[in-house]
Amino acid sequence: MSSLKSRIADFEAMWGRVHPGRRMTEAEFDRWIDEDTRAEWVDGEVEMMAPVGLEHDEIVWWLRTLLTSYVDHHHLGMVFGPEVLIRLAKIRRKRLPDILYVAESRRSILKKNIVDGPPDLIMEVVSPDSAERDWMDKYADYERAGVREYWIVDPDARRLEAYHLTSAGKYRRIAAKEDVVRSKVVPGFFLREAWVFLPGPRPLFKALGELGIRA
Repeated sequence: MSSLKSRIADFEAMWGRVHPGRRMTEAEFDRWIDEDTRAEWVDGEVEMMAPVGLEHDEIVWWLRTLLTSYVDHHHLGMVFGPEVLIRLAKIRRKRLPDILYVAESRRSILKKNIVDGPPDLIMEVVSPDSAERDWMDKYADYERAGVREYWIVDPDARRLEAYHLTSAGKYRRIAAKEDVVRSKVVPGFFLREAWVFLPGPRPLFKALGELGIRA
């Protein structure tokens, strides 16, 4: 038994914690998780996050860099991801979005180790193992929690969709016009589908230029 515990400890030191094998309270989850472990808490269940692929990582980096540059340039708030937990107390969730944006007026939800409340905008990049979670589970969670805007980028399906929360508390898809999807939460920000799904390096500086940001 001690040998098994030793091997588990060695594994956790290298790769983060293994699944606890049981339900956890939120407080137990907070004590269990560490900075090397990618996991989410869903009403008592612990969901481990699989390692991402290279394309997924590159798209997340590109999107976060583009959005951060735009938000910083216009002093609109803060952008984080993909290692920052958000706490959605209303629906008993702790999620780990790929990218999140919090408006300047809502900085009070930014705590030392967590975003304590629904961000204004979330972006998720779909991986083969996360399609159902991103398109269905997180869509429902973010809608119920009051996330004002939810963007989904699906490289395999070549789908870019964004949803805006209506006054009735339901998501409505933001229609694309000539391959452009415009945010209703981040003033003036938009994405072109051609930028996101372009084979090879994505045009960061060209995109920033079209968004009105030049070196």
